[in-house]
Amino acid sequence: MENSNNNKNKSRWIATTASIWIQALIGGAYTFSIYSPALKKSQSYDQFTLNTVSVFKDIGTNAGVLSGLLYSAASSRRHRSGVPWVVHAVGATEGFLGYFLIWLAVVGVIPKPPVPVMCVFMFLAAHSQTFFNTWNVVTSVQNFPDYSGTLVGLMKGFLGLSGAILIQIFKVFFSGNPSTYILMLALLPSIVSLSLMSMVRLCPEKGPDDKKHLNAMSIVSMLLAAYLMIILIMEDVFVFPQWARLLVFVLLLLFLSLPLKIANEAKLKEKSQPLLIKSDQLPFSFDSNQPDEKVLDEDQNNELICEEVNMNLLEAMKNVNFWLLFIAILCGMGSGLATINNMSQLGQSYGYDTTRVNTLVSLWSIWNFFGRFGAGYISDTLLRQKGWARPLVMAIALGAMTIGHIIIGAGFIGNLYIGTILVGICYGALWSLMPTIASEIFGVLHMGTIYNAIAIGNPLGTYVLSVWVIGHIYDEEAAQEGHNSCIGVRCFMISFFVMAFVSFLGFLVALALFFRTRVFYRFVVLRRLHFSLRK
Repeated sequence: MENSNNNKNKSRWIATTASIWIQALIGGAYTFSIYSPALKKSQSYDQFTLNTVSVFKDIGTNAGVLSGLLYSAASSRRHRSGVPWVVHAVGATEGFLGYFLIWLAVVGVIPKPPVPVMCVFMFLAAHSQTFFNTWNVVTSVQNFPDYSGTLVGLMKGFLGLSGAILIQIFKVFFSGNPSTYILMLALLPSIVSLSLMSMVRLCPEKGPDDKKHLNAMSIVSMLLAAYLMIILIMEDVFVFPQWARLLVFVLLLLFLSLPLKIANEAKLKEKSQPLLIKSDQLPFSFDSNQPDEKVLDEDQNNELICEEVNMNLLEAMKNVNFWLLFIAILCGMGSGLATINNMSQLGQSYGYDTTRVNTLVSLWSIWNFFGRFGAGYISDTLLRQKGWARPLVMAIALGAMTIGHIIIGAGFIGNLYIGTILVGICYGALWSLMPTIASEIFGVLHMGTIYNAIAIGNPLGTYVLSVWVIGHIYDEEAAQEGHNSCIGVRCFMISFFVMAFVSFLGFLVALALFFRTRVFYRFVVLRRLHFSLRK
């Protein structure tokens, strides 16, 4: 039994590595622009219909309440090894089924399905991501409770990078054949996740050098993002021969292998130094001291939550902070995702060729990564050193996103590169901040269910903006030209000014959330953190 416990104690680093590898391959939904032209052509869709199908992709990637509930149920009944395998098994099965059916329709093996049926296929394909993502994120946060922002940033960051990684695989093996790429999306993530799922274990511990090793993994992720960005820029200038693409792919695999090296070093280090917390303790250690009542009374509008909080979804939904976070996500993520969904048509309207459009989509993954990782790491640092509540960082991200939408809508030379940098970084930041804020305000026990419920605001906002704003205005402009496509700045100008207004509204809501929770962060979250570190 002792050896079994020791093996479990050492597995959190291997679990983190396995989670990173899975996250790096499950972002097929972020590469929709790669295969959307083939889907549009094979099914004879107009832009409005294509955007309708893409919205069901967005609903799938964000409607993760079922995955959260399944994770909670599996965790409560899990084997001593702490591996609720059913979560990944469901995700792998659903992902394969969804993408495989889309591939069959695109290549003509089955008759053209009605639009509602294609929407179901797309939903299934994208919804699989929620099962992988929920398990990896929640398990990582519980395994490293004192560095939740950093871990969420890592997991969400590699998910953001997955778009660029998958596109590199596409260019090496399936360039010019997007239909085969869809088949790859059906097979590769499912096979990898089923192979690695036994390694993702729940075993909350604290070691003496956790921060050092997590920083090393963070540096690897940054280097990988920089490497991919350099490759993308070079591809925009030079035509890579096949041998060069193979070399790029081999180096990419070497970068992805580095987290395993760090994990092994961390395990060896912990052999010689005892862990600080036993595995039967709760993931979070809460401070039992109550905040100073005189200070709290100074902010009559601040609705504080007790420290020993572990709300379920229904309890959280009765709290105003839940809905403020939901609205901020609806405005910010909704407008950000609408941007990436229309990246292909956006580039075409400005006269970009397919190569430059693919480069924009890949670069979006890089900016998305920097936002996801950077917001998690920076918000952790600001909270520890300055006492800044995370909702303030969220408000800053939404303000910067507003500027990005305005730049895209302005239509000057190079605006797409500048605007998508801002929007991509800020969109990624929201994905990192929201789960961490939810775990701090509502507790970690039902974190998977609560943050997935809040994430539903993403597809809701995207549906309105992508279908009824962007799609409607685009098709009207195209109809005036007598074509199915629209060329020129006017195709998207009004749409992006509308999205700028929406993201600014999200900024105001996030600011309200900051004012409501700033005392809570100062006297509850920080004390909880300091008490946990002293343990």
